[in-house]
Amino acid sequence: MYQQFWFQRLRAGLLAVCLGCVLLTTGCNQTTTPESIVGSPSPSPSPIATVSPAASPTSQSDSKEPVQFPELARLEGKATVVMVVKGAPITLEIDGTNAPITAGNFVDLVDKKVYDGLIFHRVVRQPQPFVVQGGDPQGKNPNVKPESLGTGGYIDPKTKAARNIPLEIKSSDGKLIYGQTFEMAKVSGAPKLRHTRGALAMARSAYPDSASSQFYVALADLTFLDGSYAVFGNVTKGMEAVDTIQQGDRIDSAIVTQGIENLKNRR
Repeated sequence: MYQQFWFQRLRAGLLAVCLGCVLLTTGCNQTTTPESIVGSPSPSPSPIATVSPAASPTSQSDSKEPVQFPELARLEGKATVVMVVKGAPITLEIDGTNAPITAGNFVDLVDKKVYDGLIFHRVVRQPQPFVVQGGDPQGKNPNVKPESLGTGGYIDPKTKAARNIPLEIKSSDGKLIYGQTFEMAKVSGAPKLRHTRGALAMARSAYPDSASSQFYVALADLTFLDGSYAVFGNVTKGMEAVDTIQQGDRIDSAIVTQGIENLKNRR
């Protein structure tokens, strides 16, 4: 019985590693069985993962400390985005109160029509519901296969430079942690925004400050991801449509229906 207990614990740990790999933007295998992932090399940071000198690990409280990364787009408050997939509307509440930079980046890209026509290149429901992931701009090319995507990010057409944002997670005491996971920053407790079913969060490479345009929606409560990835909103209507998304499905459109006035420093 003792050996069986530890075998089950090991199996659960390997499954968590396998599922977490899907959120990386650097090409983990599309298969979802633990055996296909265990023993493979750790993914290296995406080639688009560049970071400005300002994007160093830091923290910011709700009111006392100065605003971090003033050059980046930020959402001061909340916004509503309606994303249409296969003709079905999905309503997203974007939370700039608890994730201003991550939310601002997403709303700015929606406003620029970046997501229109992109595909969901990773959909994981087995061995248990996990995520649907999309937002790789390389998916605009109709000749690109979904399974080959996952390394792309937004390139500013004006500067021809990649846009990356720092990892941003607010702790339960109201501090915004930048550039570090909770484990790296030795933060205890759960973050303000958690990976509950319907949570909207940013995918990234193994490098914390490498999120760009790829996002995912949690298909179940994924508490083991809390403190490692930046949640910035949630599905408030249309989760049944999210549950039907398949690999290769395209985003018909995404528009900001409320709160665009809360987007500051558009890029």
